[in-house]
Amino acid sequence: MQTNEALLDSLTTDDRLAGRTALVTGASSGIGEAVARVLAASGATVAVAGRDPERTQAVVDAITVSGGTAVAVIGDLNTHPDAVRDLAARATEALGGRVDVLVNNAGVYPVGPTALLADDDAEALWATNVRAPHVLVGALAPAMVERGSGVVVNIGSWMSRVGVPFTALYPATKAAVEQLTRAWAAEFGPHGVRVSTVSPGATATPGNADSHDVLAQMTAGTPAGAPVRPVDVAFAVRWLASDEATFVHGATIDVDGGLAATRLG
Repeated sequence: MQTNEALLDSLTTDDRLAGRTALVTGASSGIGEAVARVLAASGATVAVAGRDPERTQAVVDAITVSGGTAVAVIGDLNTHPDAVRDLAARATEALGGRVDVLVNNAGVYPVGPTALLADDDAEALWATNVRAPHVLVGALAPAMVERGSGVVVNIGSWMSRVGVPFTALYPATKAAVEQLTRAWAAEFGPHGVRVSTVSPGATATPGNADSHDVLAQMTAGTPAGAPVRPVDVAFAVRWLASDEATFVHGATIDVDGGLAATRLG
């Protein structure tokens, strides 16, 4: 099986998203980086949003070196809603006045026993994982409605539908994201805006590199037999953003190697 890095470095270019713009949050590494690079490879102009200027610019550079078009938008989503709206406005301006595709990927995942979870961590989970997507959709979806077209893809988690000890609040925020998806599909779908969720399984990212053995153990008994690669999630996002998914509204698509649906070991 090819590595995530090898697949990203050998992406085949096409024009299925040509002429469209996309804002990807949390795009300076991991799943967000893969989504940004895959969308750009299919012709989208991508606003790469991240907190760290150097890492965010590195993703932009990787896209442009490969022949794509991208811009960096720096901002922290764990902040006042007005700052999140400002990020949306800056991204819209950088993309020439419109955002056709919004990918709500940014998320934090502090875990631990419920009684010991710090208040700051709980606030960050709420602000980044739930409030920020809500604010961004509120800021960007009305223009999509006015144009009669647009796509919102939220990144969920396989953990949103199972009980995991010592990890209560993070999965709850992802369950909220799935419900927001259904509600937004009902609210905006009749006006030409499609909203769906991609739900990754145990995914190997730079943020959990020190948990390699744990991820391998978690996924050994799945049909795929290995952790999800960020690029696998990105391919699903690209499909939802494309015209091939015209009749997909309010769906949650599992990209988890069968983790949530099966128990083989």
